[in-house]
Amino acid sequence: TDGISISTVGPCEKMLLLKNEHIKIQLVLSLHATDQKTRDYLIPGMSMYKINEIIALAMEYGRRHKRKISIAYLLLPGINNRTEDVEKLIKWFSHKNVVINLLKYNGDNNKFRSASPKELNLFKKKLETGNVQVTIRQSLGDSIEAACGQLTIK
Repeated sequence: TDGISISTVGPCEKMLLLKNEHIKIQLVLSLHATDQKTRDYLIPGMSMYKINEIIALAMEYGRRHKRKISIAYLLLPGINNRTEDVEKLIKWFSHKNVVINLLKYNGDNNKFRSASPKELNLFKKKLETGNVQVTIRQSLGDSIEAACGQLTIK
């Protein structure tokens, strides 16, 4: 990628504005769920936006600007790693100009359990079987408590 990356949880009106801009931006959509209920639980401030609309806008952005869309997906065992999650991600992103970046949770919150390397690799393999491009993002910032899941108010 060249230039600027914007990572967003997907406020639709802002994504629409971004889609209509004429600047080269790498769009990273923090999705983290495949159904509305789970996404509302994980990202409560975005519950007014429907998951299907957010994904549609991200895909429109990618087509309009001829750019690959990155999907950030924080894998949380027991919450968003079910068979139906794999199936939905394949339905949405199979054979598309999309890469899913699987992330490991690094927080010490007892609501969430961090995915093991085995769980991350299994989820990745299942998605790849459905022709979805996937990477497992290496967690950076853990030593300074700034990795995914650590930027919280203590």
